[in-house]
Amino acid sequence: ALGSSLFQNLFGKKEMRILMVGLDAAGKTTILYKLKLGEVVTTIPTIGFNVETVEYKNISFTVWDVGGQDKIRPLWRHYYQNTQGVIFVVDSNDRDRIDDARQELNRMMDEEELKDAALLVFANKQDLPNAMSAAEITDKLGLH
Repeated sequence: ALGSSLFQNLFGKKEMRILMVGLDAAGKTTILYKLKLGEVVTTIPTIGFNVETVEYKNISFTVWDVGGQDKIRPLWRHYYQNTQGVIFVVDSNDRDRIDDARQELNRMMDEEELKDAALLVFANKQDLPNAMSAAEITDKLGLH
C-alpha cells in the first residue's frame, strides 16, 4: 500500500473529461450510475445533463451524460471542448434507429474539437433477444 500511495504522490491523479452521448433511451444515464454507484437506478429522460466523477485506479473521470432527444442533440457540441473521450451509447435492440445513430456519430466525430478524442462505442442492451451483435452494429455504424 505504501508503494501505491508513493506512486500516486509522484505522478498525481490523472483527470479525464469524458462525454457520453447517444440517441434518447439508449441507456446513458443507467450506465453512468452503474459506473458511479455499482447499481442500477431508475431513471427518467435526461433533458439537460448529468455529471459525475468516477474514480478508477489513479484516474478520475468526469463523465458528462447529455440528453439524447432529437430536439436537444444540437446542444451536444457545447460539451465538446476539452473532451478527451467520447462514449457513444447505442441501443442494440433499436434496429429502426441505428441509421439515426450512425448519422449523429458521424456528425459528431467530424467536429474539429473532437479530432483527438478517443471513441468508445458502447453496444447496450445486449441481453435482449433481438439485439444486434457487436459485429452488426460495427457494420451499421460504418466503423471500419
